[in-house]
Amino acid sequence: MIKNKIRLGDLLEEKGLITKEQLQKALAIQQENSYNKKLGEILVNEGYIEEKELAQILANQLGLEFIDLFSVEIDFSLFESYPINLFKNADAIVFKEDENFVHIAIADPLNYDAIELFEKHIAVKPIKLYVATKSEIKHIFERFEIIQTTKSLIESVKRDIQSGSLKNENEQSSVMKLIEQIIKNAVFNNASDIHIEPSTSQAVVRNRIDGVLRESFIFEKEVYNALTSRIKILGNLDISERRKAQDGRFSLQISQKSYDFRLSTVPTLYGESIVLRILDQQKALLKLNELGFNKKNLKKMENFLNTPYGIVFVTGPTGSGKTTTLYAALNEIKGVENKAITIEDPIEYRLPLIQQIQVNEKIGFTFSHILRSVLRQDPDIIMVGEARDYETLNAAVQASLTGHLVFSTLHTNDAPSAITRMVQMGLEPYLIADSLIGIVSQRLARKICPYCKTKYRPHRNILEKVEKYLPKNVEFYKGEGCAKCMFTGYSGRIVISEILENTNLLSHLISSNANKFEIVKEAKKEGYAPMIIDGLRKSLMGITTLEEVLRVVKVS
Repeated sequence: MIKNKIRLGDLLEEKGLITKEQLQKALAIQQENSYNKKLGEILVNEGYIEEKELAQILANQLGLEFIDLFSVEIDFSLFESYPINLFKNADAIVFKEDENFVHIAIADPLNYDAIELFEKHIAVKPIKLYVATKSEIKHIFERFEIIQTTKSLIESVKRDIQSGSLKNENEQSSVMKLIEQIIKNAVFNNASDIHIEPSTSQAVVRNRIDGVLRESFIFEKEVYNALTSRIKILGNLDISERRKAQDGRFSLQISQKSYDFRLSTVPTLYGESIVLRILDQQKALLKLNELGFNKKNLKKMENFLNTPYGIVFVTGPTGSGKTTTLYAALNEIKGVENKAITIEDPIEYRLPLIQQIQVNEKIGFTFSHILRSVLRQDPDIIMVGEARDYETLNAAVQASLTGHLVFSTLHTNDAPSAITRMVQMGLEPYLIADSLIGIVSQRLARKICPYCKTKYRPHRNILEKVEKYLPKNVEFYKGEGCAKCMFTGYSGRIVISEILENTNLLSHLISSNANKFEIVKEAKKEGYAPMIIDGLRKSLMGITTLEEVLRVVKVS
């Protein structure tokens, strides 16, 4: 093996990717850590260079090929043919074998000791070496461990399929045990949704944890077919109907705790995509001060709740926690002395002391139709799940003008855009001005894992986007990844928000049909702060990372 002598720091400095000062700082950090950390790893952690960029430069310099492991099909059977721990320790992976070569991807192609060991243990064929990122190699090993963990359960399901014993389904069947295992895994990891997705020859189960999907199970198509049929039976769906979308609901006892599951099936090219929404009743009992609103915004929210009548909107994309915020608001003000009614599609959580109504559009029982009927029920507080059309929006506003406190949601990117959106839907500006109490716009950002939290410096490209908002000499934090957070560096989520409070001056601008820019200019004078400000504060406090803030919030 020919060893190409290369000084990584000098190479990066020569190419203008890092400065001499940055190199010296990285070398000093390496020395402080007794050379236990590699220079490349330090440069990435300090934000001087990106992981993929570093891998591509090394590959080019050494005359190797850079490979994106997510773009190739991995032969997992090879993992059992070679010493897997040897490759794990070297951050390398055998991903393919053909007539001429054993193809290996490695994160550090300068690790010549590891490469010599590969050559020693793989004597049958020569090695063809590639360069890949450490994070991708790590992800492939995670996939392999998932396959190994579920192998025995899946083999049991396959035996039942071959023997025909699945025809007499019962609660102790292998398929039901597999379903319970999938759900237990999701509940244990605090997932909000379970996605079961088919492809040409296999199916993948992914859990949405803290807003991001992670693979949990991988199995063959024959197992997927048995699994989907059993899930559809649980949700009282038609198992013979595979050409159209269906919705259902069921409950299961998991670790002596009852969970509700909302089931959705949609036909795709390779079969039905199934999504299970996990509904934990405890989430419906949250208080506003438990969601993560900063003190200023929490005070504004409390002022909204103490207003006798008017309308409050919560805006944001799907999955931004709007419903949770509305439930938390209702929990603050519900009681035996007032009557609260909600109109929802669907009803996700059961709330005590509140009358909840389910929309049924098939029979004409729509938001607007129900709202007109609800006003004859003598309510004090009304929650309209979503103002999705002019009729519903107008009915909600009219209800707020006749002495009711109304809450609803809109799909807009920020708080000021909600006013423009209502005008576009056909509502008269003077009605908005007279009825509006305030608008809450929010996102959910992942929190840094407290067990592996450490200081770091984000990449210069990221810092450039927000430098106008930042004070000098700031410090940022991230999670390095540990067993507690499944090596993601994140655990749990927190609200990032902005609140537009309707004042006399703003009300005058709205009624005169002012544009968004005029409204924002005036609102800032009255204390309105864009969402990015709240996000940056939380990143500087070490609650979340700067990358996570920029993932969910747009910089204006």
